[in-house]
Amino acid sequence: MALLEVDKVHAYYGNVHALKGISITVEDGEIVTLIGANGAGKSTTLKTISGLLSPRQGEIRLEGISLKQYRAHEIAGRGVVQVPEGRRVFGQLTVMENLEMGAYTRSNHEAIQNDLDRMFTLFPRLKERKGQVAGTLSGGEQQMLSTARALMAEPRILLMDEPSMGLAPVLVDSIFETIQELNHAGTTILLVEQNARMALQVASRGYVMQTGEIVLSGAASELRANETVRKAYLGIR
Repeated sequence: MALLEVDKVHAYYGNVHALKGISITVEDGEIVTLIGANGAGKSTTLKTISGLLSPRQGEIRLEGISLKQYRAHEIAGRGVVQVPEGRRVFGQLTVMENLEMGAYTRSNHEAIQNDLDRMFTLFPRLKERKGQVAGTLSGGEQQMLSTARALMAEPRILLMDEPSMGLAPVLVDSIFETIQELNHAGTTILLVEQNARMALQVASRGYVMQTGEIVLSGAASELRANETVRKAYLGIR
């Protein structure tokens, strides 16, 4: 049984058929990536898993349990935690307050403090800026904060939506190194990313989306070698 199963899910924005029967699995301990062009349905997939968009058909299961009956905040409480596209930190709160917001459902203060210490070890820049208002951080620092805030919620699976978007190339490398570090430390990750080259380097498996459908899937190494993927997403002719 997979940790996360998306089984023949259909989702709509009004009358627009955004997801057309997609099926995805993520095993415990994996990094699985979802790649595709703008408008392919990648972010919509994450929103549907998170409960921000309700599927009209199909099932989404976490450890075999259907998430259909749960609202978005309850799904997050069960361990499906999203790092949203565009970072979306609480701009008027400090770095520390953002991290504390990530742990708002938790009550074990010792465990929370231990995780705060872990975040400051993983992201030393955040420790330096823990009293700084989050809206004044650089883009890369906000991405670190958004990721750390999600980790404070003790995710069973981390949904990462375009973590490299808008970042300088040197920061992109750093973000993907962090993704690998998180995974090596035990975090399961479903990664949506337009930078297909980097995503397929860190993931073990991947899915390719086009206009709301899964059109290819397989081991990341197989997708990197696939001629269609190389031409369409890796810029190799």
